[in-house]
Amino acid sequence: MISASMKNVSKSFGANHVLKDVSFETHNGEIFGMLGPSGAGKTTIINILTKQLEVDSGEAYTSVGSNEIGLMLEHDGLFNRLSCLDNLIVFEDIYGIPRSRTLEALEKVGLTDAKKTVVEKLSKGMRQRLVLARAVLHAPKVLFLDEPTSALDPMTARGIHELIRELRDAGSTVFLTTHNMEEATHLCDRVVLLHKGTIIEQGAPEEICQRHNSVKTMMDLESVFVKLTGGGLE
Repeated sequence: MISASMKNVSKSFGANHVLKDVSFETHNGEIFGMLGPSGAGKTTIINILTKQLEVDSGEAYTSVGSNEIGLMLEHDGLFNRLSCLDNLIVFEDIYGIPRSRTLEALEKVGLTDAKKTVVEKLSKGMRQRLVLARAVLHAPKVLFLDEPTSALDPMTARGIHELIRELRDAGSTVFLTTHNMEEATHLCDRVVLLHKGTIIEQGAPEEICQRHNSVKTMMDLESVFVKLTGGGLE
């Protein structure tokens, strides 16, 4: 079943054409990766699918209501003077979630020992984990994660990957943006490669690599991206 889709979507801000004829669809119970450098249009796509932006042309669709969507975006929106636990309690009250689930969310992101720590004293990585806990608190059916492991150490990142897989296995759609091609290869069921607002490839990571591998050598998603665009992800 389709959980979100775009069909021939274009979006501009003044003379800046951010998205150009973008089409894709995501399905229930999959991890869907959106890969590309900064400025490629990834965040704009999330903002459109979460109804924060209107399209200029084309169609954008998300199958669930706003209360069934989880968000982890670049601007975390945390309350700096509240503790980790109190930040989540705000949303616990909104969603009518039992305290046990709130504490479980903190445990899953490795913040149980920091639950009484004021947010302004957290490191960037700890803030990122707290935002993820908030995003999954209400067990969303569609979860949008914008660079969820960019500031995390490898061990914590592995824990986040495990949580993402658990959500996928429970039937949620996870929409993931990342610069990390290796992460996408091991985590995502399907990916799209986005370059200057245009999708240049999409499919399962292994299938994409096989399509562009004309010789018997190892090829990864980053190699495909360089081959198609002449540049990397920076």
